[in-house]
Amino acid sequence: MDIGTRIKKQRERQNISQEDLAYKVYVSRQTISSWETNKSYPDIKSLIILSNIFNVSLDDFIKGDIEEMRKKIDKEKIKEFNMLGYIYLIEMLLLIISAYPLFKFFDCVGVIIWIVFFIVTFYTATVIERFKKNNDIQTYKEILAFLDGTQLSYEESQQEIGKRMYQKIFYAVAAGMIGLIISLIVIYIIEKFLV
Repeated sequence: MDIGTRIKKQRERQNISQEDLAYKVYVSRQTISSWETNKSYPDIKSLIILSNIFNVSLDDFIKGDIEEMRKKIDKEKIKEFNMLGYIYLIEMLLLIISAYPLFKFFDCVGVIIWIVFFIVTFYTATVIERFKKNNDIQTYKEILAFLDGTQLSYEESQQEIGKRMYQKIFYAVAAGMIGLIISLIVIYIIEKFLV
């Protein structure tokens, strides 16, 4: 991105100091400096003010930067999605592997620890689902396209939207299975400690 170079060039062309420009844009002088050195990027409100101060259209002022910003955002989102997936996988493995040893050797405390693991894993799953909903990716094909940084065609996306109904059925079955597991754990606790 070379928006910083353009800001600096326009500022110097109009013979404005960083401090004066900061005053006009309603930011600090350090903010102007970080923009000019590309350490940060101005928000849309600041870009509009800058384009007015420099008497340049917004399109000309930020041309070339929008596409690069999109690529950067996509890469960051893909990285975030992958990280959430790895965290969830590790939590699920811990949840499965730790159940028997915790129940066997730590009795009631082990059950409480396992329930805490379960709650953390469930929270991670909800974060992933929220991320998928916010980015409109729900089916496997949509997830693969998202990770590749591409988009499905209109026809493909309509097919995937049609598949989402089946996923809701799967989620209902999965919720039932989780309920069954929790019920079995509660029964185990009652039989072990109260009977």
